[in-house]
Amino acid sequence: MNWYEKLSEYFPIEEMKSKAHMEALLKEQSDVYHKEEGQYHVLMYAEFDSFIFIDYLFVSKKSRGQGLGSKLIGRLKKKNKPILLEVEPVDEDDTDTQKRLRFYQREHFKHAQSIGYRRRSLATNEVNKMEILYWSPKTESEEEMFEAMKQTYETIHTYKDEKWYGESYEKTDEVLKVIDENKRKNIFDQLS
Repeated sequence: MNWYEKLSEYFPIEEMKSKAHMEALLKEQSDVYHKEEGQYHVLMYAEFDSFIFIDYLFVSKKSRGQGLGSKLIGRLKKKNKPILLEVEPVDEDDTDTQKRLRFYQREHFKHAQSIGYRRRSLATNEVNKMEILYWSPKTESEEEMFEAMKQTYETIHTYKDEKWYGESYEKTDEVLKVIDENKRKNIFDQLS
């Protein structure tokens, strides 16, 4: 099974970029967008000057619990830059959502409670709510994480979107919003 098939089997269609989109990022944005793969994992990430964005992290069921995910995250942490990623909210019917959150909690990621993120999938036309998690080697403000997420959305997620999907994603300010973090629960508090 190739890297794209592995990702497609694990991630829901509304979260997947097309293969053409990802291949173009790897070729045309190779200074920023990277793929690391092995027999039991696929890691797709964007490395900017001041932060890293994990686009996809897949670890096969055969190797889960053996520390592979931690090793991959550890390699990124050694770059000494903040790391951001998107996760779907906890779904009681999907135990993988809780397992994923527990993994990132063990890796000392924080929930960016002040960042609201809703994006319409061009594959399903449904609006999906996602949460932003981040890890930082030093104290970073959520405002800085918000700016990093905007840069990611504009550089990676919407890269030549009309070419790959026949239409454009929504504008950045429609997708990402700063909200009062006191009005939102920390996503890690939802873990049972």
